[in-house]
Amino acid sequence: MTTNDAALGAPPTSIPVRSHVASRGEEFVSFVRGSQDRLTGIAYLLTGDHHRAEELVQQTYERMWRHWGRASDGDPFAYARRTLANLRIDTWRRTRREILTDQSTESHVPDHRYTGTDHGPRVHDRDAVVRALLTLPVKQRRVIVLRHLLDLPANQVAAELGMPVGTVKSTAARALGRLRTVLEGELS
Repeated sequence: MTTNDAALGAPPTSIPVRSHVASRGEEFVSFVRGSQDRLTGIAYLLTGDHHRAEELVQQTYERMWRHWGRASDGDPFAYARRTLANLRIDTWRRTRREILTDQSTESHVPDHRYTGTDHGPRVHDRDAVVRALLTLPVKQRRVIVLRHLLDLPANQVAAELGMPVGTVKSTAARALGRLRTVLEGELS
């Protein structure tokens, strides 16, 4: 920019910082709107509690905002998913306890059963699957959610959870066996 341009009040040739921040914010808000339902669903499957899931997603967004430049370079949803899983691990390590569901704690999973003609059985089956997932240990639940409910390949699950591919496969096999056992009683 020349001195004459500055004297006339002409805008600088580079993009001002304020515009960059506004576009960064708009980009992030757009990402949040587009990913909130999916991340909340994943968080619910990992925690088994709607309130904990919402808190986990909020923490994920807070962390992503701080690192949005890095997160938006690649696949922001993959970054969010990995952040979500890591935050869940951190929460589990701090508390060192899990709440497993059984007949006495079944009220943690909302009962969506109704007498409608189209979706009643599907919703009942979905609830049974969620209750069965909640009986799995955290490690198995994370692998099943990422591998089978999100359809990620085993090598990507391994990378996101920081474990060998063989561990992902064996953990998934044990978890699926346990789910089959639990679901045979629920869905029959």
